[in-house]
Amino acid sequence: MPSGTVTDEFVHVAKGLGPNGRIAVVRFDRGIKANPLSTDAMRQLRRATESFEDDLDTSVVILTGNGTAFSAGADLKDTRPATSSIAERIHRQRNGPKMCRAWEQMEQVTIAAIEGFAIGGGAALAVSLDFRFCGRSAHFRIPEVELGMNMSWGSIPRMVALMGPARTKQAVILTSDRIDAHEAYDWGLVEKVVDDGQVLDAAMAFAARIAEQPPLPVRMSKTTINRVAFAWAEGVSHMDPDQNVLTALTEDFAEGTAAFRERRKPKFRGR
Repeated sequence: MPSGTVTDEFVHVAKGLGPNGRIAVVRFDRGIKANPLSTDAMRQLRRATESFEDDLDTSVVILTGNGTAFSAGADLKDTRPATSSIAERIHRQRNGPKMCRAWEQMEQVTIAAIEGFAIGGGAALAVSLDFRFCGRSAHFRIPEVELGMNMSWGSIPRMVALMGPARTKQAVILTSDRIDAHEAYDWGLVEKVVDDGQVLDAAMAFAARIAEQPPLPVRMSKTTINRVAFAWAEGVSHMDPDQNVLTALTEDFAEGTAAFRERRKPKFRGR
C-alpha cells in the first residue's frame, strides 16, 4: 500500500507514488455516475489539500474523478432551505470558491485527469489546477448562464488566463455548447488529449517527469508563475458569491432551473 493513504467518504488520497514517492493521487468519487459536488464533497476536497500543507515529500498531486465523470458540478439536489437568510446563502455559496482557491494555492504542482465530463463547478475545479489532461470523448460545459446564474467560484479569471477573453465569453455565454476534447485543446483549456481510459496513466507519466526535478525550485517556480497569472483574480471575483445569490432571486433563475428540470428551452425576460 502506498505510504500516506488517507480516505474520506468521497475523497481518497494516496501518497508515496512514482519516482522517489513524490506523486500523490486524489480520487473524488461520490458513488454517483455524475459525480456532483455537494457541500460535503466540496469540504472534503478542500480538506484533501490540507493534507499536503506540511508535506515536503510530495511534488505533484493528480486529481481525478470516478472514471465516468470528473464532475457534473454543483449538486442541484443539495438545496438550501427556502427560509435561508441572504447572509446564510452567501456563506453557503462560498464553499465552491474556497475549494477552488485551496487547490489553486497548493504548493505542489497539480494535474486534473479528466475522463467523461467536467460541467459547471466541475470545470471550475479543473481550471483551478495547473494542468488538465482528458480523454478523447471528454467534454466541458458551463451551463450557469442558461440557468439564470453567473459563472462563479473565481473561475472566470482562470479561464481568461488559459483561453483568452473571447473564448471565455464563448464558453460562458453560449452555455448549451459542449466543448469537446479537441476544441478544449485548441482553445488552451487542456494541455493533453489521450485515448479514453488512459488519462490517469498519461498524467502519472507527466507527473513523473516533474517529480524527478528538484522539489524546492519547482515549488518556487509554480508560486511565482501563479502570482503573475492571477495577480488581479481576487479583485475581480470577490463578488462572485454575492452575484450568485442575487441572480438566484430573479425570475430568470426560476425559469432557467425549471426549464432544466423539465428539459425544455427557457424563456428569459430579463427580470
